[in-house]
Amino acid sequence: MTLTTSYEHCRRLNARHGRSFYLATLLLPGWKRRHVHALYGFARHVDDIVDEHGAADPAVRAAALDQVTARLHAATAGEPVNDPVLPAFVHTVRSFGVERADIDAFLASMRSDLTVTRYATYEDLLAYMEGSAAAIGLMMLPVLETVPGAEQTAREPARELGRAFQLTNFIRDVAEDLERGRVYLPQEDLVEFGVTESELARGACTRAVRELVAFEADRARGHYRRALDGVKLLAPSSRPCIRAAYELYGGILGQIAAAGHDVLAARARVPRRRRAAIYARHLLAASAAVRAERRSPAGTA
Repeated sequence: MTLTTSYEHCRRLNARHGRSFYLATLLLPGWKRRHVHALYGFARHVDDIVDEHGAADPAVRAAALDQVTARLHAATAGEPVNDPVLPAFVHTVRSFGVERADIDAFLASMRSDLTVTRYATYEDLLAYMEGSAAAIGLMMLPVLETVPGAEQTAREPARELGRAFQLTNFIRDVAEDLERGRVYLPQEDLVEFGVTESELARGACTRAVRELVAFEADRARGHYRRALDGVKLLAPSSRPCIRAAYELYGGILGQIAAAGHDVLAARARVPRRRRAAIYARHLLAASAAVRAERRSPAGTA
């Protein structure tokens, strides 16, 4: 597995499994784009092991996760490994000084998915998302770059955006997650709104279910709002990408609302024409930012 082949594999993973995010990455300069694909590819690779490897046998999935973790340690130590995503991922981690603590936090959350299928409170879910979502935002930050002096200030908005994206996915994918035996919406919220898991399993989108979904969507919008100020802390050439991703994922919440907060009948998707319009609106700014950065003398803002 050459480095070029590994980066291409990660790009294809992103294009196949994260269409909205992949579209947004096309607004990045080419040299940044492949590193973002590498981070996405690693996260997707591990997530697929947890979700699909060995069907329903947690022991098989745990063993597969152990193996990819061992390969990661070997690759980080400079040893050759037989893995399609790790050459690109480790190259990106080394190139940008991605913190090992964030990688470990992500792997810990993925491991918890092998045994934890319910979250009693939103605080419990936030603890899970600290590794599965916030850590991803932090890993992306060095690649996206910040304006001078904003490295620390930008960390919390990056974490908030990761939470916003993942909570949006949890709301959209209630039915799909339930088929895997998982319920990510907090149990205390189900009780508060009088929703039972049997209702969700039957696809019964009752008034109580709709009210629950609307509540969780408002919670996600709070994460989006807290993330928004972080966009201006990024390097100008990264802002169009993140603004587009912000609108694309936020648009999923809009589609859910338009469907009367029914997430059981069909998977909410931003229409293709709407996705194309968002991309086109940010394309000019992305091109201008890249040209400006190329003209900027080294050491200037």
